[in-house]
Amino acid sequence: MFAEFYPWIKALHIVAVISWMAGLLYLPRLFVYHCRAEAGVQSETFKVMEERLLRVIMRPAMIATWGLGLMLVFVPEYQWWQSGWWIYGKIILVVLLTGFHDFLSRCAKAFAKDANARDEKFFRIINEVPTVLMIAIVILVVVKPF
Repeated sequence: MFAEFYPWIKALHIVAVISWMAGLLYLPRLFVYHCRAEAGVQSETFKVMEERLLRVIMRPAMIATWGLGLMLVFVPEYQWWQSGWWIYGKIILVVLLTGFHDFLSRCAKAFAKDANARDEKFFRIINEVPTVLMIAIVILVVVKPF
């Protein structure tokens, strides 16, 4: 059923992944700047930016990534689950990326309540998490090392 639409599903999956990754890379950077902002107009602006990034871009992109990815996995003609262990590694890393997304959502809620307890150095460091996971996922998908 999905086989004839496979190229379209795959293309849309890639677009969704790119959109989700853009948000995962940008939101921690917004948190770095938000840490520096004093209470007032600038802090309120960051709150709006963070909330909109999560609600309008990141959450829909994550849902589309998962939905389209699952559609790709279950196309019977491709039988990904029998193509090696790489697919299981990818799924584990995407679950970790989803957990990271959830963590960032909770951080945004803390900022919205003016209850952030972390400093800008913390957000600079965690900004590397999605990059490392993305590199590992791309290597698994393209190289299929196992």
